[in-house]
Amino acid sequence: MPQYTPPIRDTRFVLEHVVGLDRYANVAGFGSATPDTVDAVLEEGGRFVAEVLFPLNQSGDQEGCTRHEDGSVTTPKGFKEAYAKFVESGWGTLSAPEAFGGQGMPHVVSTAFQEYMISANMAFAMYPGLAHGAIAALVVKGNPEQQQKYLPRMVSGEWGGTMNLTEPQCGTDLGLIRTRAEPQADGSYKITGTKIFISAGEHDLTDNIIHLVLAKTPGAPDSSKGISLFVVPKVMVGDDGSLGERNAVSCGSIEHKMGIHGNSTCVMNYDGATGWLVGDEMKGLAAMFIMMNAARLGVGLQGLGVAETAYQNAVQYAQDRRQGRALTGPAEPGEKADTLFVHPDVRRMLMDAKAWTEGLRALCLWGALQADLEHHADAEEDRQLAGDLLGLLTPVIKGVGTDRGYQIATNAQQVYGGHGYIREWGMEQYVRDARIAMIYEGTNGVQAMDLVGRKLAQNGGRAVQAFGRLVMEEIAAGKGNPAVADLAQRLEKAAGELQAATMWFLANGMKDPNNVGAGAVPYMHLVGAVATGLMWLRMATAAAKLKDEGQGDAAFLDAKLVTARYFAERVLPEAGSLRRQIEGGAEAIMALPPEMFAAA
Repeated sequence: MPQYTPPIRDTRFVLEHVVGLDRYANVAGFGSATPDTVDAVLEEGGRFVAEVLFPLNQSGDQEGCTRHEDGSVTTPKGFKEAYAKFVESGWGTLSAPEAFGGQGMPHVVSTAFQEYMISANMAFAMYPGLAHGAIAALVVKGNPEQQQKYLPRMVSGEWGGTMNLTEPQCGTDLGLIRTRAEPQADGSYKITGTKIFISAGEHDLTDNIIHLVLAKTPGAPDSSKGISLFVVPKVMVGDDGSLGERNAVSCGSIEHKMGIHGNSTCVMNYDGATGWLVGDEMKGLAAMFIMMNAARLGVGLQGLGVAETAYQNAVQYAQDRRQGRALTGPAEPGEKADTLFVHPDVRRMLMDAKAWTEGLRALCLWGALQADLEHHADAEEDRQLAGDLLGLLTPVIKGVGTDRGYQIATNAQQVYGGHGYIREWGMEQYVRDARIAMIYEGTNGVQAMDLVGRKLAQNGGRAVQAFGRLVMEEIAAGKGNPAVADLAQRLEKAAGELQAATMWFLANGMKDPNNVGAGAVPYMHLVGAVATGLMWLRMATAAAKLKDEGQGDAAFLDAKLVTARYFAERVLPEAGSLRRQIEGGAEAIMALPPEMFAAA
């Protein structure tokens, strides 16, 4: 049976030595994030997910959700009771605005808890996760009446929330949506259309679900410029907050999916449902990006969360399973075989997982810090820098985080050999669950195009230049520290490859835009390697300092230094290969006519 232990010590190390929570005590919201409070969130939150959510992960996957003839949906056994405990304990309110009943803690703290929740039960974590995206949009774009009517109960978890974007004929290209919104005399709209792939679209966890729906009003341009956003409750809400009649929105079916079976991914039918405009008409794209950006960071966290659990189980299996002998001779002559840990290739897969999970944890939490600083830093220049870094790295965290997360889950399954392919051991579920994260909220190819097509040139390249300066400043400091000088030098070389690749885009992208599209994914991974390398430089610097001072757990610090060395020697060299792929251009990719791809 699978197992999961929240990596509290590693999270605490990152929050203290990479994020540096103590440096932001004077920033709005950080005053409540005292060391004792953060420790309580990590310890109690970790205990909650391990004891309440994780035991439902495998059974929830096997049972799945059930749609009934009346269109209602029941979640797997135990989910409803677990959700009630989740709400009662206030875990969903950690970083929500205090004005609507939240605790107002920094996003970086709630992100740490969210990782644990995803690791324990990704399908369950998606229910409150989708609501958070809807909450974010209403906080920014909703009018006061909408905010007061919906947000307090959404923040508390009493009501759920969704994002309704995709339709059968359109996914990424939302300009193709056909859902219509007809204005009514009372200021409301009648929403008619079909949405697909709507996670948590219908379920039995809450009394109401507040849907945020993209649609087009009469006469609106038949493109993305014609999109508006509407709030459409499952159950109508009275002026006094009471629940009234059921709205004309229903679940037509549940998608038959590869994974995340414990979450109800629905086809939603809007048959003249009553909704209200959120923000300005035909400005829905801006509101959508508020939801999407929150969701993209959460999806990157999903890649990390599933990878962490898969990795933990692969480590345990490698410690227990005996197969073959060490290449250098029997490690345990008294046994008939040595454990899997003696085999370099098994070690390679486990070290790769350790280096990326710990590196991505640092990157996700540091990214969450930028979200906090963008909104709450005192100085305008600090808010701008944080916003630039977050905008640049959001597609990287989503794309690289989920690509690597899936790879780690697959390699963890590989460590198990044949047992990894058998349902009882649980590893195949992690592979299936991790796969969706590479697809939704914009496929990873779309994330890469967002990075190279929008983020690089935005504000005259201000974000990538700021990121480059930050990396080079920390490299310069690291090269003067013998404990991390080699890592700093290798990161410097990788950063040089990134700079060269960026300049190649500038020189060749205008000649042929396909050069940008062809190199987008390698470029995203090149940025990801450098950004994660920066995290490892920070972690290694802190570990070496603590070790010299005789502080902390020596074994833990030694493991950090060895893993940092592994990342430097085995991952950062990929930067050169990625740059050469980028400079290969688009000719070979685009040369064949479509009919030449056919097998016949």
